[in-house]
Amino acid sequence: MSQDTFPIRKVDHIRHYVGNARQAAYYYQHVFGFSITGFHGLETGQRHEVDYLLEQNDVKLLFTAPIRPGHPMANAIAQHGDFVQDIAFEVDDVDWAYNEAVKRGAQSAHEPYSLEGDEGSVRVASIHIYGDTLHTFMNRDKFKGHFLPGFQTRNEPGDPIGIQEIDHCVGNVELGKMNYWVKWYEEVLGFSNLISFDDNDISTEFTALMSKVMASGNGRVKFPINEPAEGKKKSQIDEYLEFFGGAGVQHVALRTDDIIHTVSRLQARGMEFLTVPKTYYEMLSDRVGMIDESIDELAELGILVDRDDEGYLLQIFSKPVTDRPTLFYEIIHRKGAKSFGKGNFKALFESIEREQALRGTL
Repeated sequence: MSQDTFPIRKVDHIRHYVGNARQAAYYYQHVFGFSITGFHGLETGQRHEVDYLLEQNDVKLLFTAPIRPGHPMANAIAQHGDFVQDIAFEVDDVDWAYNEAVKRGAQSAHEPYSLEGDEGSVRVASIHIYGDTLHTFMNRDKFKGHFLPGFQTRNEPGDPIGIQEIDHCVGNVELGKMNYWVKWYEEVLGFSNLISFDDNDISTEFTALMSKVMASGNGRVKFPINEPAEGKKKSQIDEYLEFFGGAGVQHVALRTDDIIHTVSRLQARGMEFLTVPKTYYEMLSDRVGMIDESIDELAELGILVDRDDEGYLLQIFSKPVTDRPTLFYEIIHRKGAKSFGKGNFKALFESIEREQALRGTL
C-alpha cells in the first residue's frame, strides 16, 4: 500500500452558489429528501449572503445565494448559472494541509482562518482548482456545534430516499487540460490515477471523450476528470463547457444501498433520468451474469448494470437539474464493484446524444 502523503478524512460538504438558496433548498428537500438542518442569513447576523444546509446520512449540501447587489460571487453565478463552487474536505490539520498544498503548487483562495462561536471554533482554508471551483479544508475538532459557528439549527425534515454518501464528483475541463489536472491532483493532493478511459472506451459514432479517475491516498475521495475528444459532432463535454462558460463540476454521484427504492422515489417526485433502449436489457444477463435484482424492474426504471472483477454496480443518471445542460446527478449502488460502469458508456452516451439533439446542441 502506497503511503498517503496528503491525509483527507472525507468530503465534508459540497457548496452550491445559486440565484435563490431558499428555492434550491426546497427542491432538494422535496425531490431528494434532504432535511434542512441549518441556516445562516440576515436573521443570524450574516449581511451579504444566505446559506441553507441540507443533510441526508453522510451527505451535506450547502446552498448559498447573494442577498445584496455587488456580491463578489454574483458575476460567477451570472457566468455559470447555479453551480458547484466548493468541494470541501475534512482534514486533520487545516494549516498543514493548506501550507503543504500551496508549497506543492496550489493557488491560494483563502489563507487559514478560524470561525469562532459560543460552541468553539472551526479552522478553514481554501485553494483554487479548475475553473471557479475550490477545495476548502476544514477541521471541527474544537467545535461542539452542528456545522459552523453562526449557523442556526433548523429542523425541517425531508422524506429520505436512502442516499448514504457522496461516491464521487466529476469535473469537466477544457481540451488538453485533463492531464494537467491529473498531474495537479497527483503532485498537490497526493492522489493517484485509479482508472483511465480514452476515446476508444468512451465514444459513439458521433462523439467521444477522455476521462481519468483520481483517488485520494486512503481511497475515500474519488474525482473523475473529463476532457473532450475529437468527434464528428459536439460532445457532451463541449456542450457543458459552452453553456457553463468554462471548466466545472459536471455531476455528483450519490451512493445508495437500495437503488430501486431510491430511483422509484425520485421518479415519483418528478426527477427525470436518461433512458436507454429496451434492447440494453435483453443482453444484460449475458453481459453481467447473475444479479440479485429483477431485470424487468431495472428496465422499468432505466437502471444500468456493470460488472468488474470485484462485483457489480447499478447506476442511473439524471437529466440536468438546472436550466442549462450542465449539472446532473448519478445514483449509484455498489455491490462490490469499485469501477465506474465502463460497460454502460456507449449506451449512456447515445442517450445523452439524443438529449443533445433535442436541445439542438449536438
